[in-house]
Amino acid sequence: MENKKVLIMIPAFNEGRAIRLLVNDIRKRFPAFTILVINDGSSDNTAQEARAGKAQLVSLPYNLGIGGAVQTGFKLALRDGYDATIQIDGDAQHDPAFLMDVLGPVLRGEVDLCIGSRFLSEKSKFKSTFLRRIGIRFFSVLLGWLTGIYLTDPTSGYRATGKKLISKFASYYPIDFPEPEAIQIANRFGAKIIEVPVNMRKRLGGTSSIRYFVTLYYMIKVTLAILIDTLKHKN
Repeated sequence: MENKKVLIMIPAFNEGRAIRLLVNDIRKRFPAFTILVINDGSSDNTAQEARAGKAQLVSLPYNLGIGGAVQTGFKLALRDGYDATIQIDGDAQHDPAFLMDVLGPVLRGEVDLCIGSRFLSEKSKFKSTFLRRIGIRFFSVLLGWLTGIYLTDPTSGYRATGKKLISKFASYYPIDFPEPEAIQIANRFGAKIIEVPVNMRKRLGGTSSIRYFVTLYYMIKVTLAILIDTLKHKN
């Protein structure tokens, strides 16, 4: 594992308050890993703060959304031959202390996708809103029914990916609310998927990509996308 190339992908939209603190925290803990901030068309000082933290930076010309930002990271990981990626939110909600818990199974070749679940950890201080938990439970049941993989936190963006899926996700990654659909896509390609307990904290900046007024839209849109993907053939 010592010689593995790891890309830490941090999609960030208007996260100027948190991004430098997050980058500095990660660098102190994991100096050998590459930290990439994908600035998703921010209108604040996210780019400047990322540079101040000495992270590698890609600034998208306009806001693509979380899926487009993450796919940008996968494309760079594929181009530069990284062995694994790990995604961490730019609002510092994901605790870097758990990074190796999520990344380790991928680096050891045990799984292709490892997801950090806030619901498996008694230490997690942030459990999300009631409505969000309803949505999470819905997708847990839906994905379990379709794939046989029962996950407690399928919307978690704290996730590590190995080479097998880096190439697939570089080619296609869901744009809006991508996390549950990405699990179905990974399953379609025969990926081994697990989740591990992590701590999630209250966000230090920015706002959630999922608002109350789009909750129903989110559930319908992602459900249809997942169902459509089940009809696709592995290629």
